[in-house]
Amino acid sequence: EEQLVESGGGLVQPGGSLRLSCAASGFTFGSRDMSWVRRAPGKGLVWVSSISPSGGRTNYADSVKGRFAISRDNAKNTLYLQMNSLKTEDTAVYYCEITDTTTRGQGTQVTVSS
Repeated sequence: EEQLVESGGGLVQPGGSLRLSCAASGFTFGSRDMSWVRRAPGKGLVWVSSISPSGGRTNYADSVKGRFAISRDNAKNTLYLQMNSLKTEDTAVYYCEITDTTTRGQGTQVTVSS
């Protein structure tokens, strides 16, 4: 069974940083494109970033480009999202997912507030 478990969320002030992690199991992690998506309060699911199986290709939504960095450690079956210069509008539940599938974790809450 494919399973994804996110962690690392929390409350941070504007301008601060957080690093999210996503532990994967039940599938061949190193052979799949992976993504981060988020859902802000009262809004729909929005794509944030994606990474190729080797990690050599990454893509970002314009809203996070230059502030967020996606990475992966295939030896540890773990996906990461480094979030810097956080803004209040980054407040959301963040999910990792197998790209273009409905397989995602339970999410981790990120709240950016002073």
